Amino acid sequence: QVQLVESGGGLVQPGGSLRLSCAASGSIFGITVMGWYRQAPGKQRELVVVATMASGGTIRYADSVKGRFTASRDNAKKALYLQMNSLKPEDTAVYYCNAVFSGMNVWGKGTLVTVSS
Repeated sequence: QVQLVESGGGLVQPGGSLRLSCAASGSIFGITVMGWYRQAPGKQRELVVVATMASGGTIRYADSVKGRFTASRDNAKKALYLQMNSLKPEDTAVYYCNAVFSGMNVWGKGTLVTVSS
């Protein structure tokens, strides 16, 4: 089994920055892919970034966050970080960490990011 814990959400003004962290525990050796998704009120959950958890693995961003968000990873610890800069009100959402473990999707409980003045 794998558990994911997110941290780093909060309230920030437009143009500000936040850094999200996702830490995996349990049978982490089985994790092959990790990502961040978000769900805004009244909207469907959408992909923010997905990363292959291997040396030299790919990182793919949603068009809406390219140039503003940067993901980094610790392949050994199976941790995924998301540096979010130039935040906009439309980035307001619950951000969920996701991991693919033995072909199954595992989700964290989410962390709320609110961008507002």
